[in-house]
Amino acid sequence: MKYTFDPVPFHHTHSLLEFPQVAADFGFEWLQMTPHPDFIPFFRHPKADDDLVRAFGKACQDAGVGISSILPVQRISSPEEHLRQAAVKNWKRAIQIAVDLGADQMNTEFSGRPERFEESEAAFYRSMEELVPIIEREGVNVAFDPHPDDFVENGIEAWRVIRGVNSKNLSFVYVAPHMFHMQEEMGEILDQVGERLRVVHVADTLDHRRSGGLRYITNPPESPARVHQHLKIGDGDVDWDVFFFELNRNGFLDRDDSVMVTCVFAEHENHEDVTRYQLEEMRRRTEAARR
Repeated sequence: MKYTFDPVPFHHTHSLLEFPQVAADFGFEWLQMTPHPDFIPFFRHPKADDDLVRAFGKACQDAGVGISSILPVQRISSPEEHLRQAAVKNWKRAIQIAVDLGADQMNTEFSGRPERFEESEAAFYRSMEELVPIIEREGVNVAFDPHPDDFVENGIEAWRVIRGVNSKNLSFVYVAPHMFHMQEEMGEILDQVGERLRVVHVADTLDHRRSGGLRYITNPPESPARVHQHLKIGDGDVDWDVFFFELNRNGFLDRDDSVMVTCVFAEHENHEDVTRYQLEEMRRRTEAARR
């Protein structure tokens, strides 16, 4: 399994080419590249040309850090056809960047709209018809996260959507801070997904369903907003003993292609200490679960 650093908390203090050394300085051997304005921005065409991709690859090599995964977020399930087509074009370039950097794992969101479920699902499958042949040809695996406020938020239903593409190169991301939006218990979801669980994101969150749904109060009361956090382990309601037990039962902790990413985004004012703490906790809890 690859313990992986997500540099998002360092976007405001470091440049793109500094991220590999930052990861190494914290003791990580692996780096996940999430959307960044100089790399693959949210919902827009990638901004890294071949020269910058080569420079980033060299920075990784110099730091002794590998790229475990690349996470583009593009509107591949948009009901608006012009946005979907643009997203597919952007994804083709993102796949080429991943291949050039030697990264065979990508993960992403479905990026549709919950109020337009059928149209979003149909758009997702249209995009997969274009992208899966490229994904399979290049030997890349793409894992999907049922993100809050996406057209599919339920964990098992998301797996059904992925499975329906009928490609072994597509898989599942389990994001701990999204677990209370997925409805089913973690073990139920992982029993369905099996070895197609390729990536997990580790951060804590509060359970918005507690206190009769009044843990958070939004105005107006009928607001469709989704609420979740990305806190450090122990600051929320995730049962981490169960989380790591289920990962161990799934076999995730012992697979060479598994990617475990720390993704605490809510504590930039203390991000260095939090990053060290996250890596220590991931290692400690992994070993405890194995025992």
